[in-house]
Amino acid sequence: MTQDNLLGLLIVILSGVAVGTSPWPIKCMRRFEYEHWGFTSILLGFLLAPWLVTFLACPDALGAYREVGYWTLLKSSLFSLCWGIANILYMQCFARIGVSLANGILMGLSISLGVVVPLLFKGSGAFEKATDMLSPAGLTILSGVAVMLGGVVLISLAGLERERANKSRNAASSGFRRGLAMAFAAGVLSTGLTFSFVYSQGPILAAMKARGAGDIPANVSLWAAVLFAGVVLNVLYPAFLMTKHRSWPVLLRNPGENALAAIFGLMFFVGVALLGKGMLLLGALGASVGFGVQQTVVMLGSQSVGFLGGEWKGIGGKPRALMFCGIAVLIAAAAIMACGNALAAK
Repeated sequence: MTQDNLLGLLIVILSGVAVGTSPWPIKCMRRFEYEHWGFTSILLGFLLAPWLVTFLACPDALGAYREVGYWTLLKSSLFSLCWGIANILYMQCFARIGVSLANGILMGLSISLGVVVPLLFKGSGAFEKATDMLSPAGLTILSGVAVMLGGVVLISLAGLERERANKSRNAASSGFRRGLAMAFAAGVLSTGLTFSFVYSQGPILAAMKARGAGDIPANVSLWAAVLFAGVVLNVLYPAFLMTKHRSWPVLLRNPGENALAAIFGLMFFVGVALLGKGMLLLGALGASVGFGVQQTVVMLGSQSVGFLGGEWKGIGGKPRALMFCGIAVLIAAAAIMACGNALAAK
């Protein structure tokens, strides 16, 4: 594995830490519901901040986007809309089938598709040279995915056991079948986040850098563009909910919770931007390996937030044992996929 590959792996891990731990501000909120923190976090973290960087640090950004052409931007927008819809469905799943089952289904599907699809359909730029799925590197990565799915199952079971121990059996709520359908749809559509990058990054980064943009501003401008459609959807939906529930005053009267929501959104966006950079440094297989490793760390980070937030307080025995086994399996899976990337580098 080259020095760039190692740096890429480290950046992808940092991305997973940022995304996985980003929800901690939500646990500190007392007055905000999803419609409030969802609106503020996406508006500031994914819309205002990245576009401000784009127009201040990227010379002739609009000219670069025009050079890229409508097809590339349309393609990324469609993927981005899928991600935006997945976010909305994801929130609806919790009340219907429970957090753990919803997370397990969504993560299992998103990891499988996010790793395998770029091996079958090559991405843009550096990802065009990804090895075939049946090559030694590809098979190693696929085995890592299989191990990772085992870890997802263990962590999901641990969460279900914890919910039973807390006597909060969300899976028994009404609309269970509809909730399952939503979770499966969200799992498939959530891959739009990474696919919007994988299949559009080459021409956009080239156009930005040709006009003098540095690596970091060019990367930010890329995400600002490819996620725009999904971001707008995820601003409008909470705004609709606040209008429906007449809860705009709650948003306006709580500057402290707005600040927490902004921290959440910025942490999440920084994690997403780091993912893109790490993928590129990992090389041709970075689209698959980078996403797989990042998702592993996201799960580990989210579980850490859960532990620190008291979700596991008083819970021991089988649920905790399943959780620790799942964490160990996820770490092993990430190591296997890193080995697959090293094979490809040779």
